[in-house]
Amino acid sequence: MVAHPKHPLGSPHTTMTRTVVGKVNPLNFYGIRKLQVPPPHFEYLSIEMRRYNLEKTIIKWIERNLKGRFYVGIVYELDKHNKQNTVIKIGFEEPKELSFFTLSCPYLKY
Repeated sequence: MVAHPKHPLGSPHTTMTRTVVGKVNPLNFYGIRKLQVPPPHFEYLSIEMRRYNLEKTIIKWIERNLKGRFYVGIVYELDKHNKQNTVIKIGFEEPKELSFFTLSCPYLKY
């Protein structure tokens, strides 16, 4: 009979959850990452509002996957037939983040 050595933390088959702590984003720490007013120097993308919670979903995705400052808000725009449309205006300070967002965000299915 083979004796198994006692694991120092209990059963060797016990799994422990570990919280991974990364670097703190200074913009999040000071509460200045998500802007309330769209600045003129940001790069913007407007998408149709198809679902009622799309704005919150996009904000969560941006907070998890990008690092820079951004703006997300609901605005009213006129289309080519002068019809009023409700769109979500998404802006980023860094143009490369807008490119990454456009290519990677799964909620932008056209």
